[in-house]
Amino acid sequence: MAATTKPVTALVVNGVERKVEVDPTTPLLWVLREQLELTGTKFGCGIAQCGACTVRVDGRAIRSCITPVSSLEGKQIQTVEGLAPAPETRHALQRAWIEHQVPQCGYCQSGQLMSAAALLDANPDPSDEDIDRAMDGNICRCGMYGRIKAAIKSAARANAADGPPAAGAGAEESSHG
Repeated sequence: MAATTKPVTALVVNGVERKVEVDPTTPLLWVLREQLELTGTKFGCGIAQCGACTVRVDGRAIRSCITPVSSLEGKQIQTVEGLAPAPETRHALQRAWIEHQVPQCGYCQSGQLMSAAALLDANPDPSDEDIDRAMDGNICRCGMYGRIKAAIKSAARANAADGPPAAGAGAEESSHG
């Protein structure tokens, strides 16, 4: 039997083009974690219900556990590793997460951060209702929803005072998690 080769898919992850040899139906989550070694994005439920696997694609929060890599060619993918504008700095959300002591077990945090980042990019001054709507489906088993909301509001205020990071910021990769 002849060996079959898997198609090569070109992905732009955190501003860097990466080529992966993978079945086109493979969920993005497994490509990120297993092939690209970006382990900040977590596996939770596998059916897009918990939000632990949330990343941003062209600025929109998506669930990577159900998104096939074949649907992502030519799109900008951002993981939690690419959220900070530079390796030595933190994104306003990351600073607010620390200030409000959001992380408890920490498992859902990368998905929470990516959903919150998409929200603040689309709506720099969200109301409580906007935050609830944007974060709906990101489950925190530790129940830190109040702290998450407070941190998002703090980050929004910090962005308003400092100005948001430049578009495309966060191209540096690092391994977390």
